[in-house]
Amino acid sequence: MVTSRWTAAPAQAASLRRRGPVLERAILEAALEQLSTVGWNGLTMEGVAAGAQTGKAAVYRRWPSKEDLVADALQAGLPRLEQAPDTGSVREDLLALCRGARDAMFSRPGFAVRAVIHECDPVQAERFHAVIFDGIVEPLLKLLREIVVRGIERNEVRSDAANDYVFDAIPAIMMYRNKMRGSEWGDRDLEEMVDQLMLPLLRPGAG
Repeated sequence: MVTSRWTAAPAQAASLRRRGPVLERAILEAALEQLSTVGWNGLTMEGVAAGAQTGKAAVYRRWPSKEDLVADALQAGLPRLEQAPDTGSVREDLLALCRGARDAMFSRPGFAVRAVIHECDPVQAERFHAVIFDGIVEPLLKLLREIVVRGIERNEVRSDAANDYVFDAIPAIMMYRNKMRGSEWGDRDLEEMVDQLMLPLLRPGAG
């Protein structure tokens, strides 16, 4: 819905009556919006309250610090990778999974995660490590394992490829090239990574 100066006042008045989970959801959404637009350094509790159309006290009652608010916002908003593609081809399965990971990276919660990773100091970043690992990295590694194991069963993949070094390759290179080289991981980039890195690494006789 488009908000204009004619609708803003009624909307704000209605927001004052929100309670419980509805208000909390609005605050978490506003925190994600702040993270994805102004980043960790620009996010303020006042800005989040304004974005949620509520008072600053309502935010502080639920989250006493910026770190607490952001941790819950990330946990609530992270996109979920829940099912491994199963096309019958390791190449196509990897490409489909990588597209899903790319879309998650460039979603609003994905931008929020990268703002936290890139801008927080090491002590602050440690606060969010478990949220990011459990919500993004671990599910991606689990689905990669499923794809590789199925490939082994079909004799498409070498039998010793189901190991952590292989599984780490895709998330590591996607994050590195995005951060250091500004890659936005278009479809052609994903195809080149799978064809030039992953398939030679996985195919029988490699290693």
